[in-house]
Amino acid sequence: MITWQVVADGALIRADKRLSRALLHPDHASELLADLGSVHVAVPVLAVVLVYVAWRARRAGRDRWWLPAVAAAVLMALLPALIVPLKELTDRPGPPVNPPGNTGFYPSGHTATAAVAYGSAALLLLPWLGGAYTRLVLLAACVTVNTAVGFGLVRRGYHWPLDVLASWCLGAVLLTGLAMVLSRSSRRTSAGTPSLRNGPS
Repeated sequence: MITWQVVADGALIRADKRLSRALLHPDHASELLADLGSVHVAVPVLAVVLVYVAWRARRAGRDRWWLPAVAAAVLMALLPALIVPLKELTDRPGPPVNPPGNTGFYPSGHTATAAVAYGSAALLLLPWLGGAYTRLVLLAACVTVNTAVGFGLVRRGYHWPLDVLASWCLGAVLLTGLAMVLSRSSRRTSAGTPSLRNGPS
């Protein structure tokens, strides 16, 4: 629906522009928040988590210990193949603070990168964390960082609010797919782990 509104210059675009004007205030803080969604920051964070989770799984003797890390890495690598065609299809100009004639702002690549990188990292770490409180803190941190990235991008004038919202929607779909892959992998590992008790399980 958001893509249709952007392409058709629908009613949501007027609200989008009003919200952008209300939030726009380029400053150093907003630029720092926006930078958290750059490939140079988000991808190395994910890479560290991938190595750590693969090491933990291998050390624990998990079957297919490499699968969760590989699945998240492939998802991250495929993200540009989804974002770039949408940018070319919509050809949306950026907020007024950007140079005239610049297009390709929809959806937000920084937002999608942050959502997939930090979201994948959280999904991979969850099974290795003990206690519901620790897991809740991790999820809250992931949501906070992604919200900060989106806010920084809009406040700095790098993107319209709908650019950010669309990337959050895309990220949610992709992370749901990753969660399903990780869940199936976990069930197979549990089923393939021999029981430590004597006799039939």
